[in-house]
Amino acid sequence: MSKPSVDDMLSGKKSRYSLVIAVAKRAREITDEVNTKGEIVTDKAVNMAIEEFKEHKYEIIEPDTDE
Repeated sequence: MSKPSVDDMLSGKKSRYSLVIAVAKRAREITDEVNTKGEIVTDKAVNMAIEEFKEHKYEIIEPDTDE
């Protein structure tokens, strides 16, 4: 598995902190889904979450800081 570039995943508009939090939350969701269904997966939840963000299946939404 190749490691995606953080800059590619951010596309210049999100903070790294937001990316880390979003990946962690999605990894937790994946873990919960797998445990609920009783599935066995060989990939780690964090790697699966990173792939989903890399493929733009999810978008990070940050609040406006212009206030």
